[in-house]
Amino acid sequence: MSGNYGHRLEFGTLVTPVNASPDTPVALARRSEALGYDLVTFVDDPDQPAHLDTWTLLAWVAGRTDRIHLAANVLTVPLRSPAVIARSAASLDLLSGGRLELALGTGGRDPDGLAAVAARGGARLDPRAAVDALGESIDVVRAVLDAGDPDPVRYDGEHHRLDGAPRGPLPAHHIPIWLGGTDPRLLRLVGAKADGWLATLDPADPDAVRTSNKIIDEAARAAGRDPAEIRRLLNVSGRFSATRQGFLNGPAAGWVEDLLPLVVENGVGTIILTTDDVATMERFAREVAPALREAADRALPAPLPRTAQRGVAVRAKRRPGIAYDEVPASLADRAVEPGDVDYARVKSNYLRGGAPGLVLRPRTPAEVADALTFARAHRHLPLGIRSGGHGISGRSTNDGGIVIDVGGINGIEVLDEDARLVRIGPGARWMDVAAALAPHGWALTSGDYGGVGVGGLATAGGVGWLARKHGLTIDHLRAVEMVLADGRVVRASETENADLFWAVRGAGANFGVVTAFEFEVDEVGPVGWAQFALDAGDPAGLLTRWGAAVEAAPRDLTSAMIMGPPRLGQPAVAQVMAMVDSDDPATIVAQLQPVADVAPGYDQQVVITSYASVMANASDAPHQAQGEPISRTGLIEHLTPEFAAAAARLLASGVVYFFHIRSIGGAVTDIDPDAMAWSHRNANFHVTAFGRHRARLDALWDGLLAEHLRGTYLSFETDLRPERLAEAFPPRTLARLRTLKERYDPDGLFRDNFAITPDTASRTTP
Repeated sequence: MSGNYGHRLEFGTLVTPVNASPDTPVALARRSEALGYDLVTFVDDPDQPAHLDTWTLLAWVAGRTDRIHLAANVLTVPLRSPAVIARSAASLDLLSGGRLELALGTGGRDPDGLAAVAARGGARLDPRAAVDALGESIDVVRAVLDAGDPDPVRYDGEHHRLDGAPRGPLPAHHIPIWLGGTDPRLLRLVGAKADGWLATLDPADPDAVRTSNKIIDEAARAAGRDPAEIRRLLNVSGRFSATRQGFLNGPAAGWVEDLLPLVVENGVGTIILTTDDVATMERFAREVAPALREAADRALPAPLPRTAQRGVAVRAKRRPGIAYDEVPASLADRAVEPGDVDYARVKSNYLRGGAPGLVLRPRTPAEVADALTFARAHRHLPLGIRSGGHGISGRSTNDGGIVIDVGGINGIEVLDEDARLVRIGPGARWMDVAAALAPHGWALTSGDYGGVGVGGLATAGGVGWLARKHGLTIDHLRAVEMVLADGRVVRASETENADLFWAVRGAGANFGVVTAFEFEVDEVGPVGWAQFALDAGDPAGLLTRWGAAVEAAPRDLTSAMIMGPPRLGQPAVAQVMAMVDSDDPATIVAQLQPVADVAPGYDQQVVITSYASVMANASDAPHQAQGEPISRTGLIEHLTPEFAAAAARLLASGVVYFFHIRSIGGAVTDIDPDAMAWSHRNANFHVTAFGRHRARLDALWDGLLAEHLRGTYLSFETDLRPERLAEAFPPRTLARLRTLKERYDPDGLFRDNFAITPDTASRTTP
C-alpha cells in the first residue's frame, strides 16, 4: 500500500530524560502540552547513567500535565516482565486519565540489538528468537490489559509462561502498542500484531520509510489485517535557519515541504520532533505543524480526520442500525462503543445488566442537544438517559440502543448563600452533594444511597432520610435548565415555562434531559443516626408497631425498615434505620426510644454525626450488574394490621428476598397535591419488594398487597404493565401530563421509562 493511511495527523516531542537537572524534562513536557503537541516521549536507555528511569519519569510527568499523551521512545522490553509492563501501563493510564501509549522495542539500534539486550537480561537469544520473544510479550501485555475478562491469564509460550496471573486494572482507554525499530523481522511483527510502528528518520534516506512500510503492509495482509490499522510514527530532527540549507534545515516553509511527502506519500501519521531546545519546539508548533496539516489536506483527496479513528477490532463489535460514523463531532471523542475499553465501565447500571450499542457522554447542554439530534435519527432504537446509573426502574441501559450519559455534567455551585440557593448538575452523586453542602451547615434530602445520581432522583421525587422534616427532594427545586426533545435548551421555574416545571417534578424523564437543577437547601447540622437489629419473629406485629411509632414521632425523625424471608435455623431479623434532625442527645434518645421498643433487639448503634457521613456509603467502582431487577412498589397511608398480615404472607412465600419500607409523611403532606406531578401527598410509607421471579412476584403482590396501596413511586417499579402509570399519577394529573407530552415531546422520543403517551386528541387537523 502506498500513500496516506487515513490517520489523524498528530505531533509530538522526544525529550532527553537527563538526571543532572531532573526538572528540565518535566518542564519541556509541560511546555509541549502548552504548545498544543499531542504527545511527549522520552528515551528509554537503562544503560545510560545520565538518564532518569523513563517509567518513573512518565508517571511524574502524568501528574504534572493534564492533556498531552505520554510514551517511552521506546521501552526496552527484554529487561522488563511483560506482565509487569501491562499492569504498570494500565495503572498509569488510569491515573493519567487515558493518556499513556505503549511503545515497545529492542533496546538496540543494530539489527541484533534485541539479542544483545536479551543477553544483558540473562539469556542470549538469536535475532529471530528475540523477535519471537517480543511477539509473545505483546500477547502477554494484551492479555493482562484485557481486564474485562474475569478469568486469570494463562499463557504457554516458548519464552513467556503465565499460569493464572491476575489481569491488570482496566485501563482508561485502549492502550495502543507500537513497536520501534527497522529490522525486517521486527517490521513483519509490526504488521502481524502491533498498532503502530515508530522509527527515527534517516535524513540521508527519507525514502527508507516507504521500504519499511512495504514490509509492514505485506505482513499485515498476510495476517488478515488492514495495513491502514497501523499508525506510522516518525522521530525527526532538524534546524531552523533563514535560508534553505538542506533537508529539514531552513525556514519553516522548507520544513513543511520536506515533511509533506512523508505524510501524503508514506503515510506517516505522527511526527515527533526530537529536541530539547524550547525555541525549536515553539517554532515547530506555531509555524510547521498547522501549515503541514493544511498542506496535507490540500494534497490529499479528502481532509485527514480530526478525531481518532477506531480500529477494525472495535468496528467489528458495532451493533446494527447505528450510524456510528455520523456521531456528532462534539461527542465523538467521548462516545463509547461495544469494542472500546471503556465499554465494560458503562454498559450496565447498578442493578441492571446491559449491552447498549452506543453510549454518548455529553458535557454541556449544547452537546446534550447534539446527542438528542443523533437519537432522533435512530428512533427505531431504545434510548436511555443516565445520570448516576443507579435507577431501578429507569432504563439507563438497554440492549443494542443508545444511552445518553450525563454523568460528566456534575458541577455543584452555590448561587446565593443568603438564600441557600445551589445549582447542581445531573451527574453529581448525592454523597458528593452532601459533602459539598456540609461546610455551609446545609443539606438536601436526597434518597438513602450516596451513589445515586442527582438527575434521576430529582426528576422523580426523592424520598430520603430528611423527608418527614424537610419533604421530598423535588419540594426544594426552584428551577431547572433542560434540553427538550427537539434540541431546544429552556429554563423552567414557577415563572418561566411553569407548566413544564410542574411536570418535571415527578415525571421529568418524559419531557427532556435536565442539565442543571437549582435547589433551595435546608440548614441541617449534626444529626442522630441509628441502626437497630430487631427480632422479626412476628413480622406482622413488628410492622404494625413500627409504623405506629413512626407516625407518632415528631417530624425530626425519619425511619426505614428492611426485612427478608425466614432463614432456616436462624432467627428472623429486621434492620431498622432512623435519622433524627437534631444534635441534642436527649432529643435523639427520646425520639428513637419508641422505635427501638417495637421489638426485642439484637444489636444497636446510635451516633451523632453529619448528614454527609451517612450519605458517604457508595463505592466509586463502575457498575457491573448482570440480569434484570424484579421489583414492585407502592405507597400506603398506614401500616394497618391487614396490610402487615399480607406483607408477612408475602415474606413467608420465599418469593421476596428484600422487603423495604421507608417513611415519608410529615412535611411531604404539606404540599398541595396539585402543585407538581408527584401527587400522592397523603402517603406515610413507601413499600418496595424485590423478587427473583417476575410472574410469581406479580401474582403475590397483586393478590396480597395491591388492595392496601394507594399510588406508587415509579423510581422503584420494574413492572411495565400500563396500570402502573395510572397508579403513579391520579387521573387529573395524568391527563395534564398527556397534554404537556403532546406539546413538548409529541413524537415520544423519551419513551423508555414509563412513557406517558401524548394527548393526540389535542392535535388539530388542517
